[in-house]
Amino acid sequence: MIPPEHISALRAPPPSPVVGFILRLGHALHQYGTPAHRLEEQLRQVSERFGVEARFFSTPTSIFASFGPAEALQTSLIRVEPGEMDLERLTLLDALAQEVIHGKISPEQGAQRVEFILQSPLRYGRFITLLCWTVAAGAAARLFGGGPREIGVAALSSLAIGVLDQLTHRSLRVSRVLEPVAALLASALAVTAASVFGPLSVQVATLAGLIVLLPGLGLTVAINELATRHLISGTSRLTGAALVFLQLTFGVALGQRLAELLPMPPPLVSAPSLPLWTAVVSLVIAALAVAILFRARPADILWIVAAGALAFGGARLGTRGLGAELGAFVGALVLGMASNVLARIRQRPAVVMIVPGMMLLVPGSLGFRSLESLLARDVVSGVGTAFSMLLVAVAIAAGLLFANALVPPRRVL
Repeated sequence: MIPPEHISALRAPPPSPVVGFILRLGHALHQYGTPAHRLEEQLRQVSERFGVEARFFSTPTSIFASFGPAEALQTSLIRVEPGEMDLERLTLLDALAQEVIHGKISPEQGAQRVEFILQSPLRYGRFITLLCWTVAAGAAARLFGGGPREIGVAALSSLAIGVLDQLTHRSLRVSRVLEPVAALLASALAVTAASVFGPLSVQVATLAGLIVLLPGLGLTVAINELATRHLISGTSRLTGAALVFLQLTFGVALGQRLAELLPMPPPLVSAPSLPLWTAVVSLVIAALAVAILFRARPADILWIVAAGALAFGGARLGTRGLGAELGAFVGALVLGMASNVLARIRQRPAVVMIVPGMMLLVPGSLGFRSLESLLARDVVSGVGTAFSMLLVAVAIAAGLLFANALVPPRRVL
């Protein structure tokens, strides 16, 4: 039993403005998609600047923050839901943290600015967002080797899924079934279009229609967190990505089963070849759509498109000489180094260019095809594709780690 005269000595200190700012900043960074290793490092820099003894631990659904010496800790638990990537607000939060660290504004003012950033309206409205859902799927269908029919069906499927996402966004209970319902819709539309309008690649149309929902980015971030020894956060994120893959596969299987009621579509002899310039245009459109879907600032969109083209080109060149896995490593290495250099020149977070560029490298389509093969009882092909997916994800994470070692970033984000 602790003597009464010692209770006051062990009592947690009252909340300070610095602690309040750190907690608000951590919550905001987590809400907009910051990985565990970057979030913890950012909070550590702020606490060291003000001489606050602190320890941080982040998972995809919570943040633990302990302040004070070990014998008198003040511990806070923040329960959070995995948020959507918002590059503009991450940029504003990074600039705000730098202002507080360099003493340009006080922690009290910083906490108020965090709340202002959280309550600011979204940059892009529903119409522009739905347009990006549509063109991203059409561009993905072209990059996957599809023709005009696949592009049209994928764009229509993605538009319908985007509308469904807008309608279910405010209800957490309904939004949790978005993935299987969206996969059912995309699969049924692809099979129906093939039956009614003529032969097309159902797999390409379905996969491209679901491109925005594929958790390839989450898979790559999970591997990156595991590589940086954030095992709990990385494992949780990896499990979440696998669950999304399973939900999408279940929806596709159900959609194909319902489509069996329709007449069998004629077999596809060969996909119509499109000119090479259409692939270049599709690449630019895909990068532009991803930048807007990730809510980047208009001033950063041109740089994001350039970074995406650089990553895609580096991966393609690497694939020709080294194979798919090492090609992804080359693409991620080039992307990471270029982003770090531009971040130093522009005084902006490197994540603004890295995250959209990674979307053109992530192996989400491989994971989907792997589960689809397993569902069709093709175990050998399914396991082989799944192994390739993991190798690509590891190659991307390794490329980014090598890039940070060769061109160290000046900022955490």
